[in-house]
Amino acid sequence: MSLLDKPSFNLLSRSLDAAALRQKVVANNIANVDTPKFKRSDVVFEELLQNEMSSPRGIVGSRSDRRHFYISSGSQSGPQIQTDERAVMNNNLNNVDIDSEMSLLAKNQLRYNVMVQEVNHDIKMMRTAINGGK
Repeated sequence: MSLLDKPSFNLLSRSLDAAALRQKVVANNIANVDTPKFKRSDVVFEELLQNEMSSPRGIVGSRSDRRHFYISSGSQSGPQIQTDERAVMNNNLNNVDIDSEMSLLAKNQLRYNVMVQEVNHDIKMMRTAINGGK
């Protein structure tokens, strides 16, 4: 078993992947702010994760060996990109609001920085435990 193979660490890893994807999607939206008929996209992850965690079947386990007990089958929800086809903001049928996108970019960057700090903290705590508190 890996020291970093814990549910909280895996959740942070998936969240960092979602934040990186969100950064790319928002940057693409900003790059196409003046492109006629461009429709903005967004990344959905937190809502999917919340739905998975609050589902009636509860937390889903995984087996690393076929001899382990079977707990349940479930999806490991990953981030999904959704395009907003409904809204139209400009005369050229583009729906990108530059102020909103820049705000989302800053919010995502802050979220990413907090998650990286949490990963660094977890690794530091494991290193401290391995070294006997030294």
